[in-house]
Amino acid sequence: MSVELLSQAQCQRYARQIALPEIGVAGQKRLLASKVLLIGVGGLGSPAGYYLAAAGIGTLGIIDGDTLELSNLQRQIAHTTADLGRPKAESAARTFTALNPDIRVNAHNLRLAAENAPGLFKEYDFIIDATDNFESKFLIAGACHAVGKPYSHAGILKFIGQTLTVIPGKTACLRCVFDELPPVNKAPPQGPLGAVPGVIGIIQATEAIKYLLGIGDLLTDRLLTYDALRLQFRCVRINRTPACPLCRGA
Repeated sequence: MSVELLSQAQCQRYARQIALPEIGVAGQKRLLASKVLLIGVGGLGSPAGYYLAAAGIGTLGIIDGDTLELSNLQRQIAHTTADLGRPKAESAARTFTALNPDIRVNAHNLRLAAENAPGLFKEYDFIIDATDNFESKFLIAGACHAVGKPYSHAGILKFIGQTLTVIPGKTACLRCVFDELPPVNKAPPQGPLGAVPGVIGIIQATEAIKYLLGIGDLLTDRLLTYDALRLQFRCVRINRTPACPLCRGA
């Protein structure tokens, strides 16, 4: 595939990626033809979206029904003080488009639900779960399995982050790790340290790019945890569980 298939501006914008043998022009064109859906543009979705936009993911979808609050700005870097009170989906879309007008951003200012998830997910190649509650995470996992879409799970608590990549029907999934919804914590929020979701969100973006290009080893069948206080990463091997409500039917 020749360089002429990319515009001169694209060759300059993505020059450092194109120079990587694992990507090249063919890989960059594949990214430009790919579609990734971000569910949530808060602490995790903001950095993930930034790097996906910068990498040239051709279509970046955003689902978020929240409006921006002042306490969000400590970690949700896709937004600014001027965006207070505005829908997060819209402010993040402006941010990502400003970074890279070469891509298309679809902003969905809505709440994800069992009724709308499958139809939305079908339009994308990879799903990033950047939500902050287990009800949404279970919903996303179920919808991804229903329509056969790979996804990246992640969660944050105080100084700890975790993430896992799932290929439905082939690898261990979120429900293999958590068979039931954890109890709801009604205590006032403590944290997270703003940089922690930044680290995990960037890993989610990296996993999406690797999957789309078919390169490297994905974070499948392994749960990665990050402890910022001790600056430690740990990978825990996980297996598909026969009792998993999602995997047992795959």
